[in-house]
Amino acid sequence: MVKDIEKQVIEMFTIRSGSYLFRKKKYDTYSAESSIHFDVQLDQDDVEELVKDYSKEFNVDMSNFHLETYYPDVKFSWNPFKKPEPVDVPDFTIDMFIQSAKAGKWLYD
Repeated sequence: MVKDIEKQVIEMFTIRSGSYLFRKKKYDTYSAESSIHFDVQLDQDDVEELVKDYSKEFNVDMSNFHLETYYPDVKFSWNPFKKPEPVDVPDFTIDMFIQSAKAGKWLYD
């Protein structure tokens, strides 16, 4: 059962990623340690939609989940010579969703 949850969560992220159609195998790229920002490359809108579906499918209470924690506002400047201030973003991995699915609530933040 535990492996089934892990596989189902990874499958959900795999289907949502843009390169799903071009893979030979469904699960050969992502693992629990895959970063949602760098590996899966989902943007804020995609994650927001995925969280809704994830919450329904795995019956997870996502009331403690704050999307702004993982996708903070970045100040924009029209000045091409001004570097933006670096924004510290916590780790955001598929394993966080796997562990939360097992617990029935969002465990992080």
